[in-house]
Amino acid sequence: MDEGLRRRLAAMAEAELTQHEVYRALAARERDASNRAALERIAADERRHAEFLAGQVDRPVRARRLTVWRYRLLARVCGLTFAIRLMERGEGDAQDAYAAMAADVPEAASIAADEARHEAELVGMLDEERLRYVGSVVLGLSDALVELTGALAGLTLALRQGRLIAAIGLITGVAAAMSMAASEYLSTRAEPDGAKRPGRSAAYTGGAYFVTVAILIAPFLLVGEPLAALGLTVAAALAIILSFTYYVSVAQELPFWRRFGEMAALSLGVAAASFGIGYAVRVIFAVDV
Repeated sequence: MDEGLRRRLAAMAEAELTQHEVYRALAARERDASNRAALERIAADERRHAEFLAGQVDRPVRARRLTVWRYRLLARVCGLTFAIRLMERGEGDAQDAYAAMAADVPEAASIAADEARHEAELVGMLDEERLRYVGSVVLGLSDALVELTGALAGLTLALRQGRLIAAIGLITGVAAAMSMAASEYLSTRAEPDGAKRPGRSAAYTGGAYFVTVAILIAPFLLVGEPLAALGLTVAAALAIILSFTYYVSVAQELPFWRRFGEMAALSLGVAAASFGIGYAVRVIFAVDV
């Protein structure tokens, strides 16, 4: 066995042992018995793979503790589905690598088959509540981004006072959050399948809207110059869009750039139009605050 193949096998053994530790940790905090059993089976397979690969190169391997900690934190903050989907992206590359080395290590084909089976098993078990309500979050998030970013842009040119802009934005945002929550409640209640709870849908929509409002108006309270605050608000809006689009693209295996481009274009387009409207209002009505 040449040294290059030995190094690749050692790296794969380390990755498999790391995944074993991740799946074992995720299984320990999983409440659903069937999901926990599936995660424990996958963890056992990953350990068996690691032991076999380490035996091929006759050297000890260690799990990457920082990687294990990172996925445990992701599962706690972003949910089990997001953490597993993100990790499985790497396993897709590993399947190709195992298939490529099957001629030199025949058992690699069996490991590749195990990895494919893991992916199918995980797809069948993943059903988190937060993903069932992702449409409600998108509704609150996108509406707040488009509506409030535009409103703040218009108010910046019309009023030019940071705290006044923040106060008006907060009043508008809170009222809109409650309105959106109420609309989502009634809309969900009218759905015939009853797959989602109306109160929970309303909470996700209103909560997403309100959190977005708080982030967008914060620069106007912290920065004295309104135009600089508006620049920070636009940057915050783009960061929110980027983060949430990435989360959804990983958790639901959807294309990232197209969805990010759509939301960014809508928010920035409305902000630019509102900025112009604010300037026109200031000139036409001779507003001088």
